[in-house]
Amino acid sequence: MATLNHRKIALEMLDEAKEFLAKEDAIQASEKLYKVAEETVKALAVDYAEDVVAEAEKEGRWKVGLLEKAVRKISRRLNPEVRHWWDTAYYLHVEGFHEARLDIEGVKERLQEIENLVKLCK
Repeated sequence: MATLNHRKIALEMLDEAKEFLAKEDAIQASEKLYKVAEETVKALAVDYAEDVVAEAEKEGRWKVGLLEKAVRKISRRLNPEVRHWWDTAYYLHVEGFHEARLDIEGVKERLQEIENLVKLCK
């Protein structure tokens, strides 16, 4: 059930990110794309990093360290590109959202990598 919810959220946020891209809002598009990746990792973790999901449930939330741990396990078990796609999402989060250093083209160029991650969840 949690997997379906995380997948649904990721897909909704992907649509929102594309709307921000269309409006040329690099900052909000960056953050939405990061959140898409975060929700996708949580969904994939249910099947490929069960122990990390249990740890997140015990902690009461997902911390960045747990997401990173899940990404490592998912990468090993499912597709090595997951690490790269996650790194792209985290770059968007820091450089695109927090630091506001990415222009709209820099964000648009990274969209496909986030979409690749989402495709694993369908």
